[in-house]
Amino acid sequence: MYQTSLTAYFRGGNSSTWKLQPEPHPSATSKFKRCLDIVGSLVGLVILAILFVPIAIAIKFDDPTGPIFFEQERYGLQGRPFRLRKFRSMVSDAEKLKSLVENEANGLFFKSKNDFRVTRVGKFLRSSSLDELPQFFNVLVGEMSLVGTRPPTADEVSKYQGHHWERLNVKPGLTGEWQINGRSQVKDFEQVVKLDLQYQKKWHPLYDVLVLVKTFHILLGRTGAF
Repeated sequence: MYQTSLTAYFRGGNSSTWKLQPEPHPSATSKFKRCLDIVGSLVGLVILAILFVPIAIAIKFDDPTGPIFFEQERYGLQGRPFRLRKFRSMVSDAEKLKSLVENEANGLFFKSKNDFRVTRVGKFLRSSSLDELPQFFNVLVGEMSLVGTRPPTADEVSKYQGHHWERLNVKPGLTGEWQINGRSQVKDFEQVVKLDLQYQKKWHPLYDVLVLVKTFHILLGRTGAF
């Protein structure tokens, strides 16, 4: 259903552009992975509850004109759309100013190390990944996983070609191969795709645990993010 509707929306109904498997990747139906997601998301939501007030106050103090949360439609397992939420790390009119920022990435995603739209508080939230705490809600309800692929935007998906669709055979994740192999230092979209497909080939239930341990180590060092 999602393959047909999304292809029709973006490609005029040309289903030949899709490379999604008829059945999702085994990780999407793994009971162990789902249990890990539920436990991890509950822990994450406890942390969110503790840090929500100070983070919200800091965001509003730094830029009082905008909301606390940033919401955006993303695409997950087999092209299913969902609403992703983060703590806002940019000025309130960031989307209108996007054309003024140089894209330092190659391909179908956007990266800029010195993006002037990022607030002072936002820089800290991003480097520490605290801006992503609200996504534990997405994990809890099953729209995302703790470990998976980077969730693409509608603008990115509208330009997908052939093998790019294979990324959507797994759930999007809070972390993944890109997180433990460079984070924001990975600026080539084809490299992101390569890492995502590498995850699908290497996956087994305990591999997610390994990725989470490596992610925790990287977050403690606050390296590779901006």
